[in-house]
Amino acid sequence: MLTNLYNQYKHYFSELVILAFPILIGHLGYTLIGATDILVVAKYGIDALAAISIANSILFTVFFFGLGITTAISIILSNMRGAKLGIKKYLFSSLVFSLFLALLFTFLCYMTKYFVPYMGFEDKLVPYIQQYISIVSFSIFGLYLFDGIKQFLQAYEIVKFPNILLLITVVINLIFDIVFVFGFGFIPAMGVKGAAIATLLVRMLTGIVMLIYVFRFINFKSPLDFKYMKQLVKVGSPIGAAFLLEFLAFNIITILVGREAGILAAVHNILVTISSASFMVPLAVSTAVAVKVSYFFGAEKPCEIKKYSYAGLITGVGFMAFAGIILALFPKQLISLFTTDSEVMKIAVPLVSIAAMYQVFDGFQVVSGGILKGFKMTKFVSAAVLTGYWLVGMPTAILLVGKFHLSLRGYWIALAISLCTMGFVQAACARYKFNKINK
Repeated sequence: MLTNLYNQYKHYFSELVILAFPILIGHLGYTLIGATDILVVAKYGIDALAAISIANSILFTVFFFGLGITTAISIILSNMRGAKLGIKKYLFSSLVFSLFLALLFTFLCYMTKYFVPYMGFEDKLVPYIQQYISIVSFSIFGLYLFDGIKQFLQAYEIVKFPNILLLITVVINLIFDIVFVFGFGFIPAMGVKGAAIATLLVRMLTGIVMLIYVFRFINFKSPLDFKYMKQLVKVGSPIGAAFLLEFLAFNIITILVGREAGILAAVHNILVTISSASFMVPLAVSTAVAVKVSYFFGAEKPCEIKKYSYAGLITGVGFMAFAGIILALFPKQLISLFTTDSEVMKIAVPLVSIAAMYQVFDGFQVVSGGILKGFKMTKFVSAAVLTGYWLVGMPTAILLVGKFHLSLRGYWIALAISLCTMGFVQAACARYKFNKINK
């Protein structure tokens, strides 16, 4: 039976892997950049790690909304390409749109530092959190420039260069972290400030390199297409809202446990980094599925849409089942990659088993979301996130933490339930669309 299934979908598995693998390299680059930050800062001190964990939780909640909007570039242009429409002319408009978003979200992120003193964190952490936010906010220009170009190239299924570039920057980021955090030669040790400077330099560098890569293709005389930009906002805003709701859920946990104790925020950040590492594979598959579904939706080939969708679900869920087993078997070894602090180990090791349990549901929900994005059903994606995290997950967290006093463990159990709910909601929406196409 498995042999027949593989033979039937062999071509689709192959096509998805070819497209998803470079995207995976890029996602891995994103994760490793975050992981190297944590590794280096954890060696500097737990307070520094707690401050950066909280600061990033605040920043991610804001600027990932904008990154969600730029995701619409690849979705809309893949759909146009499938319908045999020219899309090269949209490069200049995509760049201007990305930079406008960068200006807006840089301002919003920078302003969050003024609210930090009123969020109830330990007094010793507040100046470090504000310092990190003040510097890293300006890195959004490089980040959005990179992502806008990356999304444009993704519509053409050109994914190797931008994602390999991200992997290369992992090494650069590690070097910058060590130099600016601990000091080197005439550069003094700067701790949290040094980590922020390293992030700023790396993000600006990747954005500039991407701009140089596509510069010869930019027609600066091309008029801005405001109708296209309006489409980007329409399709991308629900994705941005979904990102906002998702990161808000994770980052509110960081903020709440950070108010309880800085070490809990550090533990939460380590656990998120570990679970994110395995999540990169189904996330890459989800992106590939979104591009393929969008293309064949434009080409009006429903049979191809369905087969790519099934192949993506099988790949994403299968990998996450394997990842869950690895997490369950080696929790101490995984935590020790970041720190050997006995208090951190005591809190974190039991929580890894909870992360292991929801791996399958995480893979299922993210690929289902990719299918919906390919159909441009982005409002359903944000509705699923709203249902999973906020209508189901947060009430569960309040019950487990408030009544049963499970602290960080209660939050992670609630997250597992949230992901399970999201998967079923998105799958139901995708099934509805398949049935509609068949009719």
